[in-house]
Amino acid sequence: MRYLLTNDDGIYAKGLAALQHELSQDAECLVVAPEVEQSAVGHAITLFRPLMVRKARKNGATLGYAVAGTPADCVKLGIRALAGGPVDLVVSGINRGANVGVNVLYSGTVSAATEAVILGVPSLAISLDSHKEADFSFAARFARRMAAFILANPSPGTAVNVNIPALPEAEIKGVVVVKQGRTRLLENFERRVDPRDNIYYWLAGETQLAADESPDSDACALRQGYVTITPLHSDLTRYELLEDFRGRLRDGQDRFL
Repeated sequence: MRYLLTNDDGIYAKGLAALQHELSQDAECLVVAPEVEQSAVGHAITLFRPLMVRKARKNGATLGYAVAGTPADCVKLGIRALAGGPVDLVVSGINRGANVGVNVLYSGTVSAATEAVILGVPSLAISLDSHKEADFSFAARFARRMAAFILANPSPGTAVNVNIPALPEAEIKGVVVVKQGRTRLLENFERRVDPRDNIYYWLAGETQLAADESPDSDACALRQGYVTITPLHSDLTRYELLEDFRGRLRDGQDRFL
């Protein structure tokens, strides 16, 4: 059994180390991760410069491959060039900060998982709902159980997105399967001036529940103390609007030709 592990926090992130420690009990774990943090890069891939790759080490031990690219780059490169054989599962994380609602579209963590699915490999993205120093041990153990579940219950074309509350294990209320919600980051740009009087802006803000957020959404359940599981796929089509659009275009096709 071979797992490919990646993230968007960088190859030296504590969440990735916890993941590798736990999952290596069940499988050979190949780590291919960005050499520096790549949070919120979405599904970007590198086209116009080479992808530099080096073996990363810490305290004399080899961690894996550090890539000068994005999380999606890491998955592509790992599966196509570095694995040297089939990859059974891609696991992305453990991310610092939840990936719920609309923020899923920005997430490098989730995009790594969806890239794996595009390449035909089942995948798991896992995040801990904290941006502070945190204990990743429960999240890593849960990732191990989810990895086994995904392999035993194949769902082609599906990436599984998991979010863990930043709570002591005894205070977690349970596990729920929920839909992706509408929650998003409410941004503001802080205007600043550098020592040479150049103006620059720093993106700030916080994730807030949408006013019409459904109770069975990922953001709501996570806030209530549940581990959330959401199956995702890359098809963004609004199927209920297909026939409506076709009819409208037929009726007014002279305006488009």
